[in-house]
This record gives sequence, structure tokens and C-alpha cells, in this order.
Amino acid sequence: MQKKFTKSKKEKKRVSLNQAWPLINPHAAGVDLGAREHWVAVPENGDAPSVRSFGTFTRDLEALADWLQQGQVTSVAMEATGVYWIPLFQILERRGFQVLLVNARQIKNVSGRKSDIADCRWIQRLHAYGLLGASFRPADPYCVVRSYLRYRDELVAARSVQTQHMQKALQQMNVQLTQVLSDVNGVSGLAIIEAILQGQRDPLELAALVDRRVKASLAKIARALVGDYRAEHLFVLKTACELYHAYEAKIADCDQELARQLAQLPDRVDVSTRPLPAKVGQTHISEQMRLGLYRKLGVDLTAVEGFGPLVGLTVLSEVGPDLTKFKTEKHFASWLGLCPDNRISGGRVLSCRTRRVVNRLSDILRLAATTLERSQTGLGAYYRRMKAKLGAAEGVTATAHKLARLLYRLLKHGEAYVRQGLADYEKKHADRKLKALKKTAASIGFDLVQRQAVTP
Repeated sequence: MQKKFTKSKKEKKRVSLNQAWPLINPHAAGVDLGAREHWVAVPENGDAPSVRSFGTFTRDLEALADWLQQGQVTSVAMEATGVYWIPLFQILERRGFQVLLVNARQIKNVSGRKSDIADCRWIQRLHAYGLLGASFRPADPYCVVRSYLRYRDELVAARSVQTQHMQKALQQMNVQLTQVLSDVNGVSGLAIIEAILQGQRDPLELAALVDRRVKASLAKIARALVGDYRAEHLFVLKTACELYHAYEAKIADCDQELARQLAQLPDRVDVSTRPLPAKVGQTHISEQMRLGLYRKLGVDLTAVEGFGPLVGLTVLSEVGPDLTKFKTEKHFASWLGLCPDNRISGGRVLSCRTRRVVNRLSDILRLAATTLERSQTGLGAYYRRMKAKLGAAEGVTATAHKLARLLYRLLKHGEAYVRQGLADYEKKHADRKLKALKKTAASIGFDLVQRQAVTP
């Protein structure tokens, strides 16, 4: 009797990926980036080598792009490793390749011995089967503006460090300038510091340099300026003051270059056919700033409560006016890290905390949410309700999530924002609560009947 041979379950699973899955990107390449060399894997083609190593000099990167073009590669995937990906990304994008910058979480390698060759082959295989998603990166003109704006933030942070050095030196000399002036770096504070560095020690002469708008009396200011002027502390004060002015000059230069790059961005709307909407509410934003943001973004973001010039510039530099790469507002909120990250195992929710992301736009949206504390509008009422219901931190995140959804709708559809009043929001919230109560009562066999007001 002939036995019928059947494959075991383990043998049935041993099917090659080429037979199980179709190739989505047959002309795909994978790159494992490094500080000194990049390893590149391309589809196997006969006896030709499918993996090569290239240096990180510009000529090496150009040779890498030439090799990919010779192999008829059209799409390249690479891991976002530090800043090593930027030169290669820009060269490949300029050459016409479709470049995917992939999050490291998506390309975790299989168990086994790890090497650069295995990594680039694994990236190429995942990309060939369409299993990798590209990280968001705005168009190149907006990336230029983003670089200037981010560097300006670093300059401002460095200037703040020098301010702290000046305050510490004054405190060590017991010059209590912070007790009589609200801003040491203001006109009065810098004038006094410059006079101290020039050798002036008379407290009355120093007190006479303050602006007339300072609320403290001259006698009190003079008492605060009597100190122990030691040489080592004066040296620190002088050095910090010089660096402070140097950073001030560099910030001014950066602002000029930033303004020039902003002017070169394409306009999204023609103000002659679609003029800037009228200002809503009492805002301290200049009309020139509102008009500039409106032309570049296509919508008036300053009409939204809590949105100012800083939010508009951050949106313009971090994401740009085109959000079509995000399918829905939910995808946009997930990219910002402002939605719950549900982790479920066995039907039980293990965690629903938001993901930890480093995103300047999500930070500025959280900051905008905190400004709604006393806003007598619908968004202000929503923030106060979320803060009372969830807590301070969670309430800020929930409101920032709502602002992100509003931002997505405005940029994608280009419609004007309609501000919701406080009374309208409270009425709709009461209607929703009443509807939920009626539904709960009906589920247990009861009917809600509104009690008639009794007239005395």
C-alpha cells in the first residue's frame, strides 16, 4: 500500500516570500547609513553585485546615485539616522529618485547576527514588498525656512544662557537689579550694566539711567545698586554682556535672511480676488503679519483662538500649507503625537497614553491651548471642561488635539474659520448630555419627561 505524503504545517510555512507576496516596488533599493560609509542593496540581477559600500564624501554620493541609475532603481528607502541622511537624501531627490525616509521602528531586523550588509538587504526587501511608509517631509522651500527658524530658536536659547550668566554675576556682586527691574535685559537694565562695565560705581548716577516708566523709586534703585564689585565677577559680567550683544546681532541677521526666504515662498491665494478677512476679536497681531501668513498659507489662521504669528510661522516651516500626504485629520493628529496610542493585548487595553514625539508643531499647539484658559469662546469652554474632567496635562493635550484637527481642516479645505460663541457651545453641550441621558434611560426601560416650570 502506497503511503500518501503530506507536508507538515512547518513545511507549508516554508514558502519563499517571492511566491507569497507580490513585489510592489521591483526597482527598490535599501540604504544603511553611517558616519563613514553607506551600504546599499539593490535587487539581484544575475552575477552583478547587489550590495556595495560607498563613502560619505560628495563624490562618493554622486557615484552611489550613478550606480543606482545604472541598475534602473527608481525608489530608495533609508533609515532616519541622525543627520547623516540629509546629504544623500537631497542628492537622490535632485536626481529624480523617489526617496523614503523611514522610521527606525518600521525596520527592526530579524533575529540573528547583525551587520551593515544584512541591514541594507533587509531594508531593500521590506521596501520591495511595500512594507515601509515614508516619514513626512515638507517640500524643499519650506525645509529651507524650517532650517532658518530652528537655528533662530537655538540662537535665542544661547542668548538666554548669557542672560542667566549676567544675572548670576550681578547676584554674586549683591547688585539686586532683579528686585527693582522686571527685565534685566531691557533698556534700563542694559544701560546700567554698560555703565558698571565702564567703571561707574555711584548708585545715584546708575539709578539715573533707568527709564521714566520704571515703577520703583530712584532711592530704592540706588540702594539695590550698592554692591561688592569684585574683579572676577565683573569679568564674567563683561564676557556675558558681549556674548549677549553678539547673539542679538546674529538673531537680527537670521531674521533678515528668514524674511527673504519667506518672501520667496509661493503664494497660495491671490489677495486681489480673495482679500484678507476682517480681524475677529481683539488681537495684537499686525495687519502686515496677518496678510503675509494669509498669502503663504491660503487661510487666516490668526482667526482661531490661541493662534498667533508664532503658530503661523511654525505651521509654515514644519508642515507647509499642503497636508495632502496625511489622509485624514486622524493621521495628522497621530503624526503630531496628540492622540491616544492604544496598546491592546488579549482584548485588554494595556495603555492609552500618547506617544512621546519630538515635534515643534505639537509643542506650539499645546502652548496655544494653554492661552485659552480665560477665553470666552467655545474653544475656551472646551479647554476648561477638559481640564476639569481629565486634569491639567491631559486637558492641554485634548485641546491641542482639537486645535490640530481644526488646523488640518482649514489648510486642506481652505475655508474661513467660524468662531463659536460661549453660549452656543454650552447649549450644544447641554443638548448632547440630554441626548445621552435619554438613551441611557431608554436602555433600562424608562422615559425621561421634562418637568414643567411651576409658576408662582
